[in-house]
Amino acid sequence: MITFRHAEPGDLSTVADLMIEVERFYGTEEFPPRQDWERDIKAALFDPFPAARVLLAMEAAEALGLASYNFLWPAAGVSRSLFLKELYVRDPHRRRGIGIDLMSRLHTIAIDSGCSRVEWQTDALNIEAQMFYKKLGVAPMADKITYRSNGADLGRISQLRQHAE
Repeated sequence: MITFRHAEPGDLSTVADLMIEVERFYGTEEFPPRQDWERDIKAALFDPFPAARVLLAMEAAEALGLASYNFLWPAAGVSRSLFLKELYVRDPHRRRGIGIDLMSRLHTIAIDSGCSRVEWQTDALNIEAQMFYKKLGVAPMADKITYRSNGADLGRISQLRQHAE
């Protein structure tokens, strides 16, 4: 029987394993030491002001997948939005309806939390994900462009001050 629940501090190792799989899926080959990886996940999920939550799909003691999300504000007017950052189902468990169940539960969380919408992105080359979202009946937005600053841009832009503090 598949169950769904939010990750708790005792799930740290499980979440770390899943996130390593997610990163490998996107091509990452080198990882920081495991204790650093787990420390960062613990801070993101279980600090007093967590950055995100993780919904786990479990079968007995085995994690089958996860949905990592947070809330954004403002969305429409002064409402909140649930932002899905990662939806991942382990390869042997795909096409069992787990992704649909995770998405359904996220939408219930959004409704219960007073969100006006749920938002997510996928890589342009991830055709399998795009087909999955199409099956949900949600079309991609044509009027949004995503920007991302990382690496050297983080430091460069942090120095672009026009006015003294």
